[in-house]
Formats: sequence, structure tokens, C-alpha cells
Amino acid sequence: MSADRAGAGGRSRPVLPVWERLRLSDRMRRLLLEGDTEGRYGGQSDSDAGYRLTMALAVGCSQPGRAWAPADFHHALIYTPSAGGAWARRLRERKGTLYAEAKLTAMLEKAAVLVAASPVIRGREDAVEALGGIRRAVEERTWPARRGADTDQKNLAARLGLCERAGGVEHVVSVRQLAELMNCAKATAEASDKRLKKDGWLVLLASGSGKDHGSRWVLRVPPEGEEASGAQPGQLPATGSRGAGTVPPAHTGTSRTDTEALAALMGHDAFHRYAHGTSGARLLTCLDPVDGLDVAQLSRATGLHRTTVVRRMRGLVEDQLAVELDGKYLLVPALSAPGWLHADGQVLSQAAEHHGTVGLGERRRDRHRRDRHNYRRWLAERAEQRHRRRPVLELVPEGVLDPDTGELLDDAWAGWDVRDRARPVWRGLAPPGEGRGAAAGACA
Repeated sequence: MSADRAGAGGRSRPVLPVWERLRLSDRMRRLLLEGDTEGRYGGQSDSDAGYRLTMALAVGCSQPGRAWAPADFHHALIYTPSAGGAWARRLRERKGTLYAEAKLTAMLEKAAVLVAASPVIRGREDAVEALGGIRRAVEERTWPARRGADTDQKNLAARLGLCERAGGVEHVVSVRQLAELMNCAKATAEASDKRLKKDGWLVLLASGSGKDHGSRWVLRVPPEGEEASGAQPGQLPATGSRGAGTVPPAHTGTSRTDTEALAALMGHDAFHRYAHGTSGARLLTCLDPVDGLDVAQLSRATGLHRTTVVRRMRGLVEDQLAVELDGKYLLVPALSAPGWLHADGQVLSQAAEHHGTVGLGERRRDRHRRDRHNYRRWLAERAEQRHRRRPVLELVPEGVLDPDTGELLDDAWAGWDVRDRARPVWRGLAPPGEGRGAAAGACA
């Protein structure tokens, strides 16, 4: 007996499972041993859900400092009766051992590349720091009101709030919930998600399936080579973009949109598209109660055209949300607070009443509640129809065959085996001159 397997008294040491020998997080350990008990990795089919679960295990087994070897991954999923390896074992039964091992190895390598390209978050402080970097990137970028860029900024502002509550860059949200936070239509939120995915701000981990599961997303800063500054002619380029260092700053105070304040304002009826809109909310978050900003500075901070800034600021001043002094605009004291803008409900409600938009947000939420209710009812009806047996089409009418004796009563069916009324079988014609008894014998 070798020394590494022999203990005191010559007894062999018990062989520990691979998840005991190698470090694995508690969440991944439960996922491996118990399966997807929370329903987080549901897909369009059982095969799709199994692939998602296995890919999540591959990511968990590829973390820095506790990466698994392919042989360990094969042993835990294929050669161990673990709940998380059910998909891998079914794959082995259908396509063989070599194919299943090669598939798991490829998934482990893909997960290793994904983990290596993602920042390492070891705790709450790292998560807050990562979110702070994303928030600074969003605020320092110029978002012109063209091709939906201002809507994309609202989308990111809403998602940053969700990420802070979730404690990381990964968050779960449905399209209707996002539309309510952004104060826009569901189609507008979907179009914004497509643009942000294309630009690299969002990564979709899992699409929402079922009645109570939203989509899982990851928020990140796109690579510098793929991110455009968005500056228009006559505007300053965004901070950190090419050419930004050659232009002196025109204002030393607040000269960018505060995404936290934008998230607090954009859901109010005062900033509905029929009232001050997204542009009004963005301009209001740039203001300060002490240091004023002129039209040119606001145009550079928001990417809006000067005429748009003048028109929107005139409306904000009329509704007593801003003050104009010597060509500069300041935030009213009722909306100011130490450190950031304070969304006073009474002041904003007066502005919403002036534009007739009171209740539009609640009307949209009611419509979304009805949509959710109808969707859940449709899912229940579809599941009931799947389990409901289809009616059997009976080709042979009643009265052709005596149910007690099995005698054929209708000579028109002579030569047919009609014991199964749904599937009559041709057996041949009865011999001539033998009547009903011969026909019944043919049926028998």
C-alpha cells in the first residue's frame, strides 16, 4: 500500500469527491449536488436548461485560484450521480463517452476565456468599485439626443440602481419593469436593450422564461476601441476620448448628467414625453443651486442642441424647477439637497399638473399588470391544453357490432375487423351464402 493512501495502523484514507478536494463556492456546490432548485437556468426545453446549468457550473469551476482540470469536470458531471450532471450523462448515453467528454472540455475552455476577460470581484467593496467605474463611464460620455442615445442613458441609469441593490454587475429585470423605471413604452426599452447589447454595455446571460422570471444581464464598460465619444460638431468630446485633452474645460463645477438623480427623476409624470421629457430630466440633473450654467455649457454636458436647451430650460423655469440669473440657470432650492438633486414630489407634481400628464405613469403600470395577468393566464391555458387528451375520432358508428356477443350487425361492414372503432382493419369478404354468422366470424 502506498504511503499517500495509508494512514495510522495501515488503514487507507477515504477518497474524497472532487468537489470536496477542489474549492467550489457554496452556490456552485448546491447547483452541482441539488440541481437548479431556484429555476434560474430555465430554457426553452429541458436540453436548453441543462446546457445553461452546465455552462454555469463550468464558469464556477473556472474561477481564478480554484480552476478545475477537464478530468475533474468529467468525473463530477458524468461519472458521479450528481443532480447537476444529468444533462451531461444524457448526452453520454445518446452520443457516447468521447463526444460528451469533448463537449464538457470545450465548455470548460469557453468558460475559462469568459472568466479571464471579466474583472475579478471578491466582495462587496469590489462590486461597489466596479459599479462606480461603470457609472463614471456613463456620466463622462456624451449622449446626444439622436438615434435613441438619450434613452440609452436612461436605461443604464435604471440598471445601475438595480445593480447597486443586487450587489454586483449582474442583475435580473423584465422588459416591463425596465420600461416603468425609464418612464417609456415597452418597445422603446426593447430597442434600447438591442443598441446597448450591440455597443457592448450589456451582456445577456439568460432570457426570461416562465411567468415570474426576468432576463439576467451583466452591465459592463465597452472596450475603448468600440466606444464612440458621441460628440457632435461644436461640442466638446467626452472625457477620456480622443481630442478631449486639447480642449480646456469651460466650467469647473457640475457639467455632466448625474445618473443617480436621473434615475430618481425620469420615472415621474413631470418628465413624461408629453411634459418635459427625457431632455428636461437630463438638463435638470446638470444644474446646481449655487454655480449656474449657461446654454453652451448645458449643451456640451448633455449633447443637446442649443435650441433644444433653450426651449427645455424655458419650460423648466416656467414650472419653477429652475431659475435663470444673468444668462445662467440654477436649480431651485426646493429641489436641492446636499450632494445631489432632491426629487421633491410636491414640486414635480405641480409641473405634471401644468402639462396634464398626471396619472400617465400609473396608467402604464396598470396596463403592464394586465399584460402580466393575461400572459400568466395564457401560460396556464397552454399547459392545460398540452395535458388534455385529444378526442379520438371513431370511424365505425355505433350499432355496427354487438358489444355483448361481438356479432356484426351491419352487412355493409362485412370483411372488416371493427373491434377497434377508431382503427378498422380489412380482413377480406365473407364466403357467399353464409350471411351474418360468416361476417361475424370474419370480424372475430
